[in-house]
Amino acid sequence: MAVKKLSILGSTGSIGTQTLQVVNNLPDKFSVVALAAGGSNIELIKKQVETYKPKLVAISDKDAACELNRQLDNHETEVVAGVEGLIAAATISEVDIVVAAISGVAGLLPTYQAIKAGKDIALANKETLVAAGELVLSEVKKKNVKLLPIDSEHSAIFQCLEQDNLNAVKSIILTASGGAFRDYSADELANVIPEQALKHPNWNMGKKITVDSASLMNKGLEVIEAHWLFSIDYQDIEVVIHPQSVIHSMVRYSDGSILAHLGVPDMRVAIQYALTWPKRCKSQVKQLDFVKLGEITFKEPRWDDFPCLKLAYEAGKAGGNIPAALNGANEAAVEQFLAGYIKFNDIPKLIAKVMESCSFMNKPTLEEIIYTDGFARKKVQEIVSAGKV
Repeated sequence: MAVKKLSILGSTGSIGTQTLQVVNNLPDKFSVVALAAGGSNIELIKKQVETYKPKLVAISDKDAACELNRQLDNHETEVVAGVEGLIAAATISEVDIVVAAISGVAGLLPTYQAIKAGKDIALANKETLVAAGELVLSEVKKKNVKLLPIDSEHSAIFQCLEQDNLNAVKSIILTASGGAFRDYSADELANVIPEQALKHPNWNMGKKITVDSASLMNKGLEVIEAHWLFSIDYQDIEVVIHPQSVIHSMVRYSDGSILAHLGVPDMRVAIQYALTWPKRCKSQVKQLDFVKLGEITFKEPRWDDFPCLKLAYEAGKAGGNIPAALNGANEAAVEQFLAGYIKFNDIPKLIAKVMESCSFMNKPTLEEIIYTDGFARKKVQEIVSAGKV
């Protein structure tokens, strides 16, 4: 396998740092050409630059970019700033594959520009397909680039799909851990606090995605993402709660067979597979011990107690710019919850109100998607400020 040259968007986040662990494990397989981050952790990005010596580092916060440039001893690395800097990191000519791991809709524009530049994408930023699936997939086909999933669930589906038997796929089954509140009663959910939501029982992830896991919105976003990645109808996408998180997802075939992807809950498995595909390489991830595991269990999602999942299905089926409204409203609502301004159960209430108030746009342009995202965020702020949640 020839050395693949990487650009890692979101290098200081959970996926970004684990991607660099994969690089460390396979130093003869990868080189890091570009890094990009928000700028909230200057010490870490500085350490990454000093370790991997990329040609380019992008910091979205311009003040943080100036500070990093001042601190760096390595003047061979160019420091760029702002959205333009993120796009520069995503489109730099030397790169073979872009790891799209910037959290939220902020990752949409640089990922889209990377596709337009003909780069293969290892996609961890699910919001890119949630908000702009039709637009992004159209460009993927136009440029004939590879879109390889990093989400553990979508990586599992990708690995279980038999390319010669796609017509025989009956449905796909996305597994969900259930998040921090999977065993909470409806009454208990009414009074949970952010610190509780951030204690995920299985995975080590960023704050926003951990709250999304607790609300089941993360699974809802994955449903929309799966619709676009695998060209499958929403009615053929199943969700089951699987607390052990060792079956990462499954494909159900028309002959009654079900293919499942199993492994320890470690994101480096999916990250490495996306980067080394179609080959498999040895990793440092622990092997699954079935005897110690003991059992695997499944439950039906509690749709009424966790309405975000239903809202995601509704947004996906509505299409147009409604998934962008759902996503923007969710991001804003999660921020309000983490800041202590709303209750956990207010998150789906806010999302539903935003979806109801959003004007429908069929086949939205990138500009209309970004406008819808902004509208959704502003609407959440207005509702919360007015005390009308």
